Amino acid sequence: MTDIPFGVTDWASLPATQHAGITGQAYCRTQQFGIVRVRQVDYTADYLADHWCSKGHILLVLDGELQTELEDGRIFTLTAGMSYQVADQAEAHRSSTKGGAKLFIVD
Repeated sequence: MTDIPFGVTDWASLPATQHAGITGQAYCRTQQFGIVRVRQVDYTADYLADHWCSKGHILLVLDGELQTELEDGRIFTLTAGMSYQVADQAEAHRSSTKGGAKLFIVD
């Protein structure tokens, strides 16, 4: 990362955008630092993403439980304190959660 001066983000003060899944909702608070996008994402209970994602991410579960399904059928369950990383165009994936989850994502 380059050309990003020191700064502090109060995530609660950022407006959230709402994104519907097949079921449930995602609420995203986003900061952009050059080409780096940083998000705090809240999934409601029973959220299922409406698409397969091929974008690379580093994702940390802050609260709740997240299921990440890869297009090849593998499923990973992450709980608070766990993370995953995947490169652009590496493995298509989608998220779901039964009870809701709060995430921190860098891509």
